[in-house]
Amino acid sequence: MGYPAPFVGRLLKVEDQWIDYNGHFNMAYYNVLFDRAGDEAFAAVGLGPDYVKQRNASFFTLECHNTYLRELHAGDSVRIATQILDCDAKRVHYVQQMFHAAEGWLACVTEIIVMHIDMGLKKSAPFPPDVMEKIAAMREAHRHLPVPPQVGHKIGIPKKA
Repeated sequence: MGYPAPFVGRLLKVEDQWIDYNGHFNMAYYNVLFDRAGDEAFAAVGLGPDYVKQRNASFFTLECHNTYLRELHAGDSVRIATQILDCDAKRVHYVQQMFHAAEGWLACVTEIIVMHIDMGLKKSAPFPPDVMEKIAAMREAHRHLPVPPQVGHKIGIPKKA
C-alpha cells in the first residue's frame, strides 16, 4: 500500500474559544489540532478508533516537544503534515508541521514518540504484524523527506561563555 509523503489530512480550523486572555491562540490547543491530525495519520495504518475495541490495545504518547514559530488566529485554517521518522516493534517517532492553509507559512512543529500498549495488561506490547507492516510502509514512504530542523532540538537557556 502506498502512503502520501508526508501524510496530510483534512483542513482544521482554529476555534474562537481557543483564544486566551492575552488574545493569543492558546498553546494547549495547538496540541488539539496536532492530535486530530495524528489520529488521521494513525488511522491510515490501522490504529483508528475501532482498534482499541477490536484488539484491546492502543498507543500512548511518551514524549512531545513543540516549537512555536508564528502565531495563528481565530478562524485560521491549517493543514498538518505528519512524517514518520522512525519506528520499532513498540514505538513510533514522528514529526508534525502545522502550516497556515491559505498563506502556507509554518506556524508550529511538534515531535512525538508514542508507545503501543496492551490495554488488558496496561503494559507496552509489540504492534501486531499487520499494523507494523503498514507503519513500516508509511515510514518508508517518508524516508526521503527532509527532517525539519526542530527535530531533536534540546530545550534550555544558552549559557554565555
